[in-house]
Amino acid sequence: MSPTENVADRFPGAWKPNQASSVPLFEQLRLNVIERADNGTLAPGTRLPAVRSLAAELGVAPHTVARAYKELEAAGVVITRGRNGTVVCARDEAWGSLSAAAADFAAAAKAQGASFAAAVQLLAAAYDRE
Repeated sequence: MSPTENVADRFPGAWKPNQASSVPLFEQLRLNVIERADNGTLAPGTRLPAVRSLAAELGVAPHTVARAYKELEAAGVVITRGRNGTVVCARDEAWGSLSAAAADFAAAAKAQGASFAAAVQLLAAAYDRE
């Protein structure tokens, strides 16, 4: 199976979130995807299952999967391509996405007259909240 094929039948495989764990379900899913992306089980270009499909398979609310996907995208681990689904990023693609977000933030901060130091403070505060 090539990395760009849909692996909904392979992912998440036998893995299920631990309902009794103190770790939130979305975080368990997020960590599982990161681990698989890091060890190559989910190669760059691998398409993840649709939110509702994966939620049904895992026995969790769709919001749980959507939050995990959103946080994975914010971290540059996956990218959502509209109707083409959510896909595991290559490392350079992940950093490119983060770089683009940083450029957008810098442009917005400059447009509003924020100094570099003030922009860094805002970013640090936002980083700490997440």
